[in-house]
Amino acid sequence: MKKTASIGLAILLLSTIVFSGCGKNEPQPVSSSNHEGNMEEMHHSGSGELPANLKEKSHPTFPIGSKATMNADHMPGMKGAKATIVGAYETTAYAVTYKPTTGGHPVENHKWVIHEEIKDSADQPYEPGDEVILQADHMPGMKGAAATVETAELTTVYMVDYKSTTDGEMVRNHKWVTEQELAVD
Repeated sequence: MKKTASIGLAILLLSTIVFSGCGKNEPQPVSSSNHEGNMEEMHHSGSGELPANLKEKSHPTFPIGSKATMNADHMPGMKGAKATIVGAYETTAYAVTYKPTTGGHPVENHKWVIHEEIKDSADQPYEPGDEVILQADHMPGMKGAAATVETAELTTVYMVDYKSTTDGEMVRNHKWVTEQELAVD
């Protein structure tokens, strides 16, 4: 009898613990800038395919083929990595917050989506607070997601190849790193 009561009490306690989290529908934001979320799902390497109407930068600070050290930390293995510049483009880069189309928690301050990766992009750059639909496909659930622009800056963005500092994986055609996130190697 004592054993049955102990098992019953254990089941009751376990049920209380398991179900205590239910009913809390408050979304927990995921931040791409500080890696609180699962950034392992981010598409580290890309196809190299570029959005229509993206303009190459004439005489970029970091020319194609040159080397630079990244001080960006959008995902693990980036900060301090040696990058090879694959492309340089003049555009507006946005940090955005969006709710993935695949469900889950909102992703806050995702860096970077460029102007040409926004559906039906306007002629003028968007401003913080503007609502947009993403065409970028950097992470699962990003393409087609509604997003809010957090920051906007006219800059040169770079597509880069680099070797991850955390796992040694070679990352090819990574989109995007801004000029301010690169240093002369």
